[in-house]
Amino acid sequence: MTVELAPQALTGFVLVLVRSIAWIVVAPPFSMRSIPIQVKLGLAAAMAVAVGPRLAADSVPLETVPLIGATLTQVAVGLVLGFLTMMLISAVQAAGEMIDMFSGFSVSATFNPLSDSSASVFARFYHLLALTLLFAINGHLLLVRGFLTSFEAVPLSGVPMANLSELFISTLGRFVLAAVEIAAPLLAVLFLAEVALGLLSRAAPQMNIFAMGFTLKIMVALGLAGFAIPILPGAVTSLAEGAVRAGGAALRGMVG
Repeated sequence: MTVELAPQALTGFVLVLVRSIAWIVVAPPFSMRSIPIQVKLGLAAAMAVAVGPRLAADSVPLETVPLIGATLTQVAVGLVLGFLTMMLISAVQAAGEMIDMFSGFSVSATFNPLSDSSASVFARFYHLLALTLLFAINGHLLLVRGFLTSFEAVPLSGVPMANLSELFISTLGRFVLAAVEIAAPLLAVLFLAEVALGLLSRAAPQMNIFAMGFTLKIMVALGLAGFAIPILPGAVTSLAEGAVRAGGAALRGMVG
């Protein structure tokens, strides 16, 4: 029994696989180190199998030079989409880092194996909670669907990329804004605690306000953390949808 594969179909599958791997390597939650490499490769291959038949009729380059250019384009597209997704989803962890910085927990930073970086208490807690909520609301399926639609905007034959600087700047602004909005309740209370400690230091200079401030801010952060957690589900949903929209804007910038 002989199995024959059309060169266009096989080449198209490989190009889709390259873009999928580049995206999975960067985009959360699929980029976590806790996910085995075999699972990541299997997910990339599954997406390539799902998209490949629809792209069989595309003008897939078979010559050496155009094929190399198309391969590099797939890597670039996957990395750009993954980076935009990573920036927006990481806004939740950045919010936790802001809380840690204002409350004094930043001195207890430890290594976070999921993000392959050091993170303090609230940063790691917010990161884990955001990933859990992302799976709970099927946000990972939304990200996958958004990625699969990228093949409709950017074909496998390769396209020149336009200037994406404005898109990255706007995405960075949304990242900072989302982080501040998520951490705003606790940041406001911690700011008022700082003001109260400042007034107390003027009223009673003999008191060790510096040592007292650490304990007070930690108690305030731990006591009010539960009031800020209900904000996260809506924030994670908004960030996941924003990541898909940012990916679509990036694709329009590539073909525009």
